[in-house]
Amino acid sequence: MTWYQAVSHCEQQGEPYVLVTVLGVTGSVPREPASKMVVTGERSYDTIGGGHLEYRVCQQARARLAGRQFGTELTHFPLGASLGQCCGGSVSVLLETHPGCEQRLVVFGAGHVARALITVLGQLPWRVTWVDSRADQFPEQLPGNVRRHLTDDPVGDAPDLCDGAQVLILTHNHQLDFDLCQTLLNAGRDSGLGLIGSDTKAARFRQRLAHRGFSDEVIARIRCPVGRRDVPGKRPMEVAVSIMAELLTLTAVSPGTETRRGLQWKELRGLITSAPEGAPNE
Repeated sequence: MTWYQAVSHCEQQGEPYVLVTVLGVTGSVPREPASKMVVTGERSYDTIGGGHLEYRVCQQARARLAGRQFGTELTHFPLGASLGQCCGGSVSVLLETHPGCEQRLVVFGAGHVARALITVLGQLPWRVTWVDSRADQFPEQLPGNVRRHLTDDPVGDAPDLCDGAQVLILTHNHQLDFDLCQTLLNAGRDSGLGLIGSDTKAARFRQRLAHRGFSDEVIARIRCPVGRRDVPGKRPMEVAVSIMAELLTLTAVSPGTETRRGLQWKELRGLITSAPEGAPNE
């Protein structure tokens, strides 16, 4: 996979990555300026020349990913004894760390509304796990950011699958819906729980859960009927749009007030002047 294919893949998957670009070189070096590669937490794509240089760059890139240091960093590497390469030149490298999408969603049920919702989600960088026990309900082709989870025990799998994720329960079976709600409320590990249904279904579920000892505060974690009330329509796609609008509202991050972003000229100038030709710094 080339670096630009890797960028497209990571963007579609919502996977964090670092785009590495050779900005400048002096002396003998493995690759020329504008050479690029992509580094993720698990893999690397394309190359800026291999050897210890690339190893060190990947280490630095993964350290930024692990530390959630999103943004840009410019650094120099001398290709001498410190890197075990005999080229004798130096390389200036730009690391652009992209956060990808941290939004995870687990969808239980592969009915009409779920299939419409997956169509919408395929255009977003959310990481989606789609769960059902019926293999024939899944379409042959899924968007790149959607992972199928075929299981005969969705309730048993639910706590681990939903850990830290938004959850939508859209199944064809009311008892399965209830069992999933009960299990996930007990686990308390998801970041939000939406249940498809009417006001009558919501009232019945609240009553049944209360009889099983759940407090009003815990039961209130379930959003039912799921979706925005101000988005009308009952067609599958209309319901899916309503649900997605609610999810986007719930997970929106307020923009910060910081106006300075990326590398500033003072930083660039200082870095350039501190690494004259023949004596680059790391």
